[in-house]
Amino acid sequence: MRPVRWGGEGHGDRLTKSQLALTGLIPGIFALDWITKRWIEKNVSFWDTHAVIPGLLSIVHAQNRGAAFSILADAPDAVRAVVLIGMSGVVTLIVAWMFRGALLKPETHTTAGRLALALVLGGALGNLYDRILRGSVTDFVLFYWRDWQFPAFNVADSAISVGAVLLLIDLWRQKETA
Repeated sequence: MRPVRWGGEGHGDRLTKSQLALTGLIPGIFALDWITKRWIEKNVSFWDTHAVIPGLLSIVHAQNRGAAFSILADAPDAVRAVVLIGMSGVVTLIVAWMFRGALLKPETHTTAGRLALALVLGGALGNLYDRILRGSVTDFVLFYWRDWQFPAFNVADSAISVGAVLLLIDLWRQKETA
């Protein structure tokens, strides 16, 4: 069996098992996001609420046509498509480029940094896919306490958020050791 190469034939850029695992995390997040969104769409009525932990966590079915926190949800379709799909596409490409660089030069990135980029990329691809093909994103996890509630979110949003926090912690730790 031939070794897996990232840079193509003759580049000698073999992926290690940990790099393969991180790379595999991206389609794994995408698949989990896709499966959970389709399950919610099929099994939970629109804006129906199912308490998981009463007073704290519910499963809902919400369609978000806007960005985070429904920003641009009421914008005209053409504006929303250009801004959200265009910006999401550009950011996704930048993160993919950064992830590739982190794999090609692992000495320049920590494991946490590579994990963070994989999480963000997997989540970004999940939400971008829905925006392109469906025009909206299905959100279904709702945290709340009394009269306060956090906007509903999904697996892709969670991966992006956890990845972003990991990336910030990683950058902060690198700054302290420098």
